[in-house]
Amino acid sequence: MQQFLIIALAHFLALLSPGPDFFLVARTSINSGWQVASGACLGIALANGAFIAMAFTGLSVLQQGSLLFIALQLAGAGYLLYIGVLFLRHAGQTSLGAVTANQAVQGWWRGLGMGLLSGILNPKNALFYASLASMVASTSTGWKAAYALWMFSIVLLWDLLVAVAIGNPLVLRRFASSLAWLERASGVMLVVLALALLLHMARG
Repeated sequence: MQQFLIIALAHFLALLSPGPDFFLVARTSINSGWQVASGACLGIALANGAFIAMAFTGLSVLQQGSLLFIALQLAGAGYLLYIGVLFLRHAGQTSLGAVTANQAVQGWWRGLGMGLLSGILNPKNALFYASLASMVASTSTGWKAAYALWMFSIVLLWDLLVAVAIGNPLVLRRFASSLAWLERASGVMLVVLALALLLHMARG
C-alpha cells in the first residue's frame, strides 16, 4: 500500500504541471465547450495508457537514446510547433456561441485524434512512465494492472476536470476579454517547449 501511495502521488504531481496536453484541453474547451474537449481528454488518456502498457511490459522502445525514442522526440517537437503556431494564428477568433450537434460530433473526434497525438508525441510521458515502471518491476502482474488502471483513470478524470472548469460558460464570459491573450500565451509556451526540446537533443 505504501508503494501505491508513493506512485499515485508522484503521478498526480506530474499531472499538475501544465504541458502540451493541458494547453490542448484548455483551448478545445474554450473553443467548443467541455463536451467536445472530452474527446481530447480521452485521446490523451489512451496515449498515456499505451505508454503505461509499454513501460510495464518492459519494452525497450522507451529507452532514452534509442532510435525510436529520438524519432519520437523529433516528431513531438514538430507537433508542439504545429500546435503552438495554430494557437497563435487563431488567437482571438474563438467564438463563445453555442456549438451545433454536428460541430460537436466532428469536434469530438478531431479532439480525440489531437489528444492521441499530443500524448503519444510527448517524450516526457515515455520517460515518466519508464521511470515509474522501474519502481514496480518486482510487483505482481495484478498490481501492475491495478497501477495502470489507476493512472489511466486519473489522467482521464483530471483532464475532464480541467475541461469542465475552463469550458464553463460563466468562466468563459468572465474572461472573454482575456481569451486572445491566453491563447497567444499558450501558443508561445508550446513553441518554447518545442525549441527547448530540440535544443536539448542538439546538446545531447
